[in-house]
Amino acid sequence: MRELFDEMAGRSPLDPQEAVRQATRVPLRKRFYKEAGVAEAEGGFAITLDGKPIRTPSGRQVAIPSRKLADAVAAEWAAQEETIKPLSMPLTRIANSVVEGVIDRIDLVTDDLAKYFQSDMLFYRAGYPDGLVASEAAHWDPVVFWAAEKLGAHFILSEGIVHVTQPDGAIQAARAALPDDPWSVAALHVITTLTGSALLALALCHGARDADQVWAAAYVDEDWNAGKWGVDEEAAARRAARLRDFGAAVTVLAAVKPAEAKGP
Repeated sequence: MRELFDEMAGRSPLDPQEAVRQATRVPLRKRFYKEAGVAEAEGGFAITLDGKPIRTPSGRQVAIPSRKLADAVAAEWAAQEETIKPLSMPLTRIANSVVEGVIDRIDLVTDDLAKYFQSDMLFYRAGYPDGLVASEAAHWDPVVFWAAEKLGAHFILSEGIVHVTQPDGAIQAARAALPDDPWSVAALHVITTLTGSALLALALCHGARDADQVWAAAYVDEDWNAGKWGVDEEAAARRAARLRDFGAAVTVLAAVKPAEAKGP
């Protein structure tokens, strides 16, 4: 079990792409249990395999705060066949990452997440062609305007890739709007890593954008190029894998989101 979780976590517990790379380098392990279930435990709900709770590499029991989320994690284990395929268990990887790498250092993880506000993808716009410029504006402007109007985070936009130093006040205002529970922070970190935008993740957290809108906004440039030159099959496969992990992070966020997120 410990070795299996090591493989699931990868080098960075909050980097889903690194976790995927790690998982593809190790041999698959045979399924060693008959049944996966959920049991009440201190701090929430435990995932059990043949009645025994799963634990992280350091020996911590995985306690999930939401019964609905716990059922979804248990379903991943139940769906495994002759071999256990970590790539098909994104919820389990996130749960393990939270318990092993976030709960005891939530401030550090939040700080790392907030760094993305310094160079968010939404701040750097294409200057041409007109179709791409319009598409970026349609998907990205509502999020930037929302941050300014609702959070008081007034960011600077730029044309091209030359770095622009963002106002400290804008960064701090956006950071203050981040949730303060480890599960939500972990989910937002994963969403940010996959989309390239902490601002999109924050808008999703506060209900300013739904998951489909966030995913579409993250791939404006790629979709425009695909419409112009055709779909690259390898890129499409990578995107499908990222979408699976994105969906898992959205599931976690929805299941554990506090009744009132910090900020508007």
